[in-house]
Amino acid sequence: MLKWELLGKRPGSSGWVTVSTATYRMPDGSEAEWDVIEGSDIVELVALTTDDEVILVRQFRPGPGVVLNELPGGIVDPGESPAGAAARELLEETGYEGDLRVFGYCFRGSAEVRRQWLAVATGCRKVTEPAPGALEFLEVVLMGVAEFREHLRTGMLTDTGAAYRGLEELERL
Repeated sequence: MLKWELLGKRPGSSGWVTVSTATYRMPDGSEAEWDVIEGSDIVELVALTTDDEVILVRQFRPGPGVVLNELPGGIVDPGESPAGAAARELLEETGYEGDLRVFGYCFRGSAEVRRQWLAVATGCRKVTEPAPGALEFLEVVLMGVAEFREHLRTGMLTDTGAAYRGLEELERL
């Protein structure tokens, strides 16, 4: 995995999300301002191979500033369904296809309007080489379910909630 080097930070957005300020009147009549993150919905999926291995992608995450083993997923493009985005992201990031099902969503965070769609895929098989986007540098990682549960307990991935819900949906928790 290539090392990413932080060259600097500045306030603002590079275009992936927008931070706006919302002003609310509180129940006591006072006013308060809150940062709200806006942007496209995203989709995350727990995908299992035909050998019952969890498909992950090892990639650098700029928030924590480290390389993590993550769930495949990404942005739901305009006009695209969450299921279509999940299938596209799984194929682009890993080269795998499988029987995919979207089973719900949650809000990405308390200060975000974006939804995080949740999906599972079973019977996944590799059909091509990954074709990640221009800003994605990643490696495919396969983990047994027991090892993946241990990985979740470390907290060393950004979507633990989606991972636990996906395992529960697959009745593998």
